[in-house]
Amino acid sequence: MAGGIGSRFWPMSTVDTPKQFLDILGIGKSLLQLTVERFVGICPIENVWIVTSEKYKDLTLEQLPQLSSNQVLLEPCMRNTAPCIAYAAWKIKKKCPVANLVISPADHIVLNTCEFQRVINESLKFTKNSDHIVTLGIKPSRPETGYGYVQRRPEKGDRKRECFDDSIVKNNNEIYPVEAFKEKPDLETAKEYLADGNYFWNAGIFIWEASTVEKVYGQYLPQMADLFDGGDEYWSTDQEQAFINEQFPNCEKISVDYGIMEKAENIHVYPADFGWSDLGTWGSLYDRLPKNQGSNAIVGEQVKMIDSEECIVHVPEGKRVVIQGLKNYIIAESKEILMICDKANEQEIRDFAGLFKD
Repeated sequence: MAGGIGSRFWPMSTVDTPKQFLDILGIGKSLLQLTVERFVGICPIENVWIVTSEKYKDLTLEQLPQLSSNQVLLEPCMRNTAPCIAYAAWKIKKKCPVANLVISPADHIVLNTCEFQRVINESLKFTKNSDHIVTLGIKPSRPETGYGYVQRRPEKGDRKRECFDDSIVKNNNEIYPVEAFKEKPDLETAKEYLADGNYFWNAGIFIWEASTVEKVYGQYLPQMADLFDGGDEYWSTDQEQAFINEQFPNCEKISVDYGIMEKAENIHVYPADFGWSDLGTWGSLYDRLPKNQGSNAIVGEQVKMIDSEECIVHVPEGKRVVIQGLKNYIIAESKEILMICDKANEQEIRDFAGLFKD
């Protein structure tokens, strides 16, 4: 899924070039490119599909020349994750009725690729030839208030356990039935979740068969399912894009979490730890980048920090920068804009872009 605009990473991330297409980590590869690389060894490149905005088609193919244009699915407008996933699933199911799918955002990072691949492959075994859904839960390292949570179901004494095929559950002792999805908590609640041990960060990565997608959408989002059923004769034809352009705006604007996951009875969580971050904010990027002696995180080869601590600096290649006397600041420069913002106020960043509109 590569259609978001990443407004909290302004001024680097803009409507014209969103976060997923940027080299946020300063390693010469965009987040989208890194995401596709993670699936090498999980599936062949011809089985990778990108769902993005029609305005990002050329940018996607420029960054992923190994893909054909047919592997880039174009949304005419933003409708959140449920329609995005449905479009891909219906199209892929027409091509391969027994397809097993991994749904992944294109703007997250994973530091331990080998462990990620192991978890994904185990999850694919779990969902194959079944109607089970697996969501990846990240083992929390702190009482985080910026993420939603997935609660694992207690192992004994649960009145709903008969809804699950325990023989399948026991075949992988790392995968557990889900008790509930939880919204972003306040700090005290997050501390309780961490102490409990049965709560995990919701990574937004889902594994399920295409037939399962079709089934649960029909059950919980029937109007959306009917809409995509109407595209059966158009998938992979010259008429597909015209059908999508006409019908996709009619989809309800809803996330897959609200529309499906919070209602499904056959959903499981795989608690994992592979160095994941959704990179939702500059602060989360600061947490993942290496630090110098002053605990500054720097992306830029010619940045000098003087009497400055716990800052994150992200500047273009070749830019010479001297920063003196700052603590806990975000300093980010794009081609046209320099932003200096207190990290404590980073929630205001998404509003800053409006200051420069003509």
